[in-house]
Amino acid sequence: METGSITEYIDVAQIALYAFWIFFAGLIFYLRREDRREGYPLEDTPGNRRDPGLIWIPAPKVFKLANGQTRQAPRDETDAGRPLAAEPIAPWHGAPLQPTGNPMVDGVGPAAYALREDTPDVTFEGQPKIVPMRVATSFSVTSGDPDPRGLPVIAADGAEGGTCSDIWVDQGEHMIRYLEIDTAGGGKALLPMPLARVSKDAIKVKSITAAQFAQVPQLANPVQVTRLEEDKISAYFGGGHLYAEPSRQEPLL
Repeated sequence: METGSITEYIDVAQIALYAFWIFFAGLIFYLRREDRREGYPLEDTPGNRRDPGLIWIPAPKVFKLANGQTRQAPRDETDAGRPLAAEPIAPWHGAPLQPTGNPMVDGVGPAAYALREDTPDVTFEGQPKIVPMRVATSFSVTSGDPDPRGLPVIAADGAEGGTCSDIWVDQGEHMIRYLEIDTAGGGKALLPMPLARVSKDAIKVKSITAAQFAQVPQLANPVQVTRLEEDKISAYFGGGHLYAEPSRQEPLL
């Protein structure tokens, strides 16, 4: 036998190769199981949970948050008390869902949102992170940039949806997150800054129509926004790109 051989048919290199194959197979199994900590169990139709298959879902792991609370993953993803306002367009499993109500409010399709914590995001010091400039008085608009406060908001239909009354800033990131709008109907609405185009004369919004500003999800506290409220507001304006006008759901050709 040659040097390194254990028997006439087995040597150290062969054992190392087999050990690597076993290790690599185990690594793939471990990683495929760990990536199922979020978004599982799967559903092929609403309420019909799917068998996870050979690579099962891992046991819950506890994560400690900065505020002292804990979260488990995987966890129950059931949206209790949140009925789905949509129905399949065909009888087979996995068929696309068609909204049955107002999709921009009911949270369907591009207007869907996650059930995040109904508490505000906070800074390192524990203060609400996103607040209006009437609260964060140390912030100001950079010299030379247009100040949106007082400007009219022109919606997708060309009508005026309201007037900007304040700017909501992120005290942790030092950037504008929302514009506060006094709507034409007398209420208030937060407009995500990335969806606004500010000029010297007006603020233009393509997401929704002027009348739809009245249905923007409202805040429980006029000087702070929770994570859940942020998701609902962003989903409303995001869904408007498809649902604000019937023509947006039609094919381009």
